Amino acid sequence: MVKAHSLLYAIYICLIVSIICGALLYFSNLYSQLNLYYNLQEELYIQNQSVLNFALGNRTQPAEIEKDEKSGIEGAYETKQYGLLSLVLAKSYISNDTVVSAHFVGARNRDKNAIYLTNLSKSLFYSGKVKLIGDNQLPSTFIETSYINNDLNKLTAEGKNTVSEPQLPEINPDFKKIFQGIKAERVKLSAIEKIKDSLYYNSFFNTTKEVLVNSNLGNIIFKGNFVLRSEDSIRVKKNTVLEDVILIAPKITFEEGFKGTVQAFASKGIELEEKVILNYPSVVCVYNESAEESKIKIKKGCLINGAVVLFGNTDDLIEKNKIEIDEEGLLFGDLYCSGKLMLKSNVFGSVYTNRFFLKTVSSSYENLISNIEINTEKRPAYYISVPLFNTKTTNYGVIKKVL
Repeated sequence: MVKAHSLLYAIYICLIVSIICGALLYFSNLYSQLNLYYNLQEELYIQNQSVLNFALGNRTQPAEIEKDEKSGIEGAYETKQYGLLSLVLAKSYISNDTVVSAHFVGARNRDKNAIYLTNLSKSLFYSGKVKLIGDNQLPSTFIETSYINNDLNKLTAEGKNTVSEPQLPEINPDFKKIFQGIKAERVKLSAIEKIKDSLYYNSFFNTTKEVLVNSNLGNIIFKGNFVLRSEDSIRVKKNTVLEDVILIAPKITFEEGFKGTVQAFASKGIELEEKVILNYPSVVCVYNESAEESKIKIKKGCLINGAVVLFGNTDDLIEKNKIEIDEEGLLFGDLYCSGKLMLKSNVFGSVYTNRFFLKTVSSSYENLISNIEINTEKRPAYYISVPLFNTKTTNYGVIKKVL
């Protein structure tokens, strides 16, 4: 005879087994759904990358993308200007599921010019150890030696020298358009919601926000789709965090030790104090359309990844426009100066200028470079420069993923 409590135990065991079996079936179903979700996400990300590649292959020109009949995933993209950079916004979607991405893109750099010095004055001279790797367009194909100190003079040159024109190549019209105005929504800083009470962020899928800021910009974080403007000047403190933002003011100064990624545009002058680091892709640009003096001053030990540009003046106002770059720094990119250039730091890229000059304790010299390296080979083939010129290059690539 089976005791009553034994039957009760059997019922309990059956109940526990059924609960376990039900749970296993439930978790199996959840796993299958989760697996389907991740597979779909993977397909969406792959499709999103395909949309980006299609946009690059189409030179970022607008075009429709056919729906993937097998997966049912659709894709689309749009392009817009953000300062001097082209922005591709890619989207892949199915039903209510969407994957988006944003990339700065540009044409691959095929410029092999080390120096372009306009044919407006005397030949190029060198002193000390100078290395020029790349082609040179100069007032004379012969680079002359100058003895201004007791150092050994040594010139290492690889590339061909040709005679330059009396004017620099015409700069990309987009540079001037920046100073004519950027399409943006003007907002007060107080109207922008902070993320986690510390970060001002605006997605590149949103409208660009233009913020009027104080002259001293410090202890603040801006990331993304912002234009920070001042009617007088902006001094960027080293405790400021700027990532992919645009600065516009008559004068801009970066405090010693600042690090960030910016496009800085000024009409009177820009100064980088010592050991400033501007990450790729950054722009330092001054546009002078007046008869007053304008200047870019880059002090000792600065590192710039991108472009340094001064333009806008006529040939009779060359003396009014200067770029001065002190020693122990590096420009990884390109330099364009429609005035006078004093260059004491290396450039891994190309240099375009109307005139060189060099100041010492005792004297000043025209069209003289000393103890520097200008090397186009150290700018790799995949490097995408800020577009100095309006070229018809069809080989586009990604500069940076920003979303």
